[in-house]
Amino acid sequence: MEYVIGIDIGTSGLKSIIVSSDGEVVKSDKVKYDTVHEKTGYSEMNPEEWYEAAAGSLGRLLGTEYGSKVTGISFSGQMHGLVIVDKDGEVIRPAILWNDTRTSEECKEIIENIGLDNLLGQVQNTVLEGFTLSKLMWVKKYEPENYAKIDKFMMPKDYVIYRLTGNVYAEPSDAAGTVMFDVKKGEWSETLMEQLGIDKKICPEVIPSHGKSGVLDKELFNLEQEITLYQGGADNACGALGAGITDSSRQLVSIGTSGVVLSSEEEDDFQNDGSVHYFNHCVSGQNYVMGVTLSAGYSLAWLKKTLADEQTFAEFMEDAETSPLGAKGLLYTPFLLGERTPHNDAEIRGSFIGLDANTNTADMKRAVIEGITFSLNESIEIMRKNGKEISKIVSIGGGAGNRQWLQMQADIFDAEIMTRTEEQGPAYGAAMIAAVGEEWFADFSVITEKWIDYKETFTPIAENKEQYRKLFELYREVYEKTQGLTAKLLEFK
Repeated sequence: MEYVIGIDIGTSGLKSIIVSSDGEVVKSDKVKYDTVHEKTGYSEMNPEEWYEAAAGSLGRLLGTEYGSKVTGISFSGQMHGLVIVDKDGEVIRPAILWNDTRTSEECKEIIENIGLDNLLGQVQNTVLEGFTLSKLMWVKKYEPENYAKIDKFMMPKDYVIYRLTGNVYAEPSDAAGTVMFDVKKGEWSETLMEQLGIDKKICPEVIPSHGKSGVLDKELFNLEQEITLYQGGADNACGALGAGITDSSRQLVSIGTSGVVLSSEEEDDFQNDGSVHYFNHCVSGQNYVMGVTLSAGYSLAWLKKTLADEQTFAEFMEDAETSPLGAKGLLYTPFLLGERTPHNDAEIRGSFIGLDANTNTADMKRAVIEGITFSLNESIEIMRKNGKEISKIVSIGGGAGNRQWLQMQADIFDAEIMTRTEEQGPAYGAAMIAAVGEEWFADFSVITEKWIDYKETFTPIAENKEQYRKLFELYREVYEKTQGLTAKLLEFK
């Protein structure tokens, strides 16, 4: 039997899996690392840490009993990060990550200079602080000496592939998240870059997600066989593929560091008004719409670090079930790093509303996971208003590992929540890309039918659904009533 490896280069860690030709995960490996937050709103990382993590993980997996039968590798990666290299291929400065929100002024300037309608017409998305374009413009303005050195820019996973193969490529699902890529035409927007004074030569060549990136260095990993690398996809696209989201019959909710609601968009004449993201899928010829909660799992990680850093997540969440629905009148807004959907607001900050003398830590934990889920529901509501029928949702990531949270999702989203039998997140989607690249399957529809299965279904509880509907309306009020206040507090941070 032959095998492929899928690698997900996440924000706080890397995950690698070996998958057999029948879709079974036989080995896995994880590496943790930390991002650097030098100032409020800043989030950076040395790209070499991703490469070292990936190379170390590959070495361990290829050293197992399955290593000699691995024939292909592909990648999933966090979106929007900016990695810039010079003509010698050396990194010029630390990567600026998706959750970095320093570029508010650059976003405003781009919209003022280009016009929102013009921008939506050219790349089908608006520009936000987290996206690659605004980061590139920030470097151009504040670090002109670094900008002048740029030979190529890359996204995080593409840098790792470059270091493993020596070849610089991008693929559509990650390129779309730069807001320099025409989603409908499938190419870099030369017109937009000319308007912004960006030389198109710094853009990497775009190949399909299952396109060949190169081969792994045999000497570096002490290999006898040739292993082909395939370019892979953005983490959200790979997460969707690994959950079986290749049409509109099901949607995806993914709760990692950030939270995502994703739905295939099959209408060729779809016009994005900027309320959601519209990106290319890693499945060739398909696109999707997506809403984002910036601090989903990040909110829970923050709370655990604050209250009980020494505990595991399982231990930490044990008593959350003792808190009743509504957390005894406590609401939490997950705006630790600003918020993406629906507010596109980099300055808003999070709140606990309703603290009193009876509030305990269990209530705080429940309020946090309810708040994260309310935030995700904002995206679901937008999609429903745009005509999407949402009745079945596949939940992956941290929210799929807790039964209380799964039932909460069903109640708040008013939809059936399904879990995967083989829940490995975006790394599994990356492995599927490698398998299609290796031509084990004719196309992605065939591998989805063969490899994807579902485990459990959670249905909404009528009484809970009604209570959460009332709480959701209260949750929505918190943003409007705290926006101005949190903006005034920024000067004290």
